[in-house]
Amino acid sequence: MKNTAISTSRELQIIPKTDNQKRIDNHKKTATHFAAASKSHLDAAKHHENENHEKAEKSTVEAYDHSRLANEAQKLDIKLHTLISHVAL
Repeated sequence: MKNTAISTSRELQIIPKTDNQKRIDNHKKTATHFAAASKSHLDAAKHHENENHEKAEKSTVEAYDHSRLANEAQKLDIKLHTLISHVAL
C-alpha cells in the first residue's frame, strides 16, 4: 500500500450523517419545488392556449410560489455547505 500525504484539513473532514442527511433532504425538497414550478408553468401555457386565462393566472401563481420555496431551500443549502466547510477549517 502506498503512503499518501494529506495536503489539507478538508480531506480529513467527516460529515456527520445528520448533517449530510439534511443536505440530501434539502436538495430533494428544492428539486421537488422546481419540478412543481415547471409543471405549473406548462399548465399556465396550456390554459392560455385554450383561452382559459383565469386558470392560467392560478397556475402562474402556483409556479411563482413553488419557485420561491425552491429558492429558499437553495439558500438554506448554501448555508449548510458554508457552515460545514468552515467547521473543517
